[in-house]
Amino acid sequence: MRQRRFLPNLSLLLAFDAVMRTGSVTGAAQDLGLTQSTVSRLLQSLEAQLGQELFIRHKKRLTPTEAAERYFRDISAALDLIQRASMSLIANPDGGSLDLAVLPTFATRWLAPRLPDFLSAHPGVSINLTTRFRRFSFDEEPFDAMIFYGQDDWPGAEHLKLFDERLTACAAPDLLARNPVTAPADLAGMVLLQLPTRPDAWQAWFRGQGAEPPAPLEGMMMDQFSMMIQAAISGLGIALLPDYLARVEIAEGRLAPVLRQGVPGSSAYWLAWPARKAGLKPLAAFRDWIAARMARDGMG
Repeated sequence: MRQRRFLPNLSLLLAFDAVMRTGSVTGAAQDLGLTQSTVSRLLQSLEAQLGQELFIRHKKRLTPTEAAERYFRDISAALDLIQRASMSLIANPDGGSLDLAVLPTFATRWLAPRLPDFLSAHPGVSINLTTRFRRFSFDEEPFDAMIFYGQDDWPGAEHLKLFDERLTACAAPDLLARNPVTAPADLAGMVLLQLPTRPDAWQAWFRGQGAEPPAPLEGMMMDQFSMMIQAAISGLGIALLPDYLARVEIAEGRLAPVLRQGVPGSSAYWLAWPARKAGLKPLAAFRDWIAARMARDGMG
């Protein structure tokens, strides 16, 4: 049962949110299309209901208290959630929507080209994609699921393994023509392109080639595989890519493989979702579809 004492009217929360965002009653009034006196009354009503002073008032200036700063973070997130839910209902009243966090290069190179297949099979479902590199709390972010790289240890989540990562080193054909590589030792002195989110990738690749990795590993750092691919195409160094990405570039002649392809990596790609949303129909449809698609593509 919800206690109304702890559920302020939406107009009070919107006034508070606007003042915090704009930094003044004047800005909030303009943002909301209200008079300044109305915004001030709404703030006073909110403070009275909460029994807390949210602003220090000095010569017509408002300074948020520490309590107001904490309250704003939670209220802002709640208002965003209400807005997203309303937008989703209006845009797709029958089928529902899936808010999916996903790794950026996986989204652009693998998922997006295949999404028409899912949407044609589920015309009532819409998918909202947002890129995320790192883990987050499903209790604090408004996502229904996340496609991520790592282990099946996301707190409070259920997991579906999509595929084990396999690694392929590749480089621009011109670079390899000038610097032939016939053994792992030939990479000594060459630039090895790296991702900070894959600190052990090159070590796994060298061991998969039956060799010990050089120490220390030196090279350029990139924060996305898409950037690494372009750097390798430009001849800046040797890229170490998930095999599903490398195969496309190799097939189209932009990159050439270095030694054995598809070396086992140390982790896998997963779909994770909060246990409380396991029965969400759009999620269940997407979960079944991506598992079948992985199997069809020979990745699962």
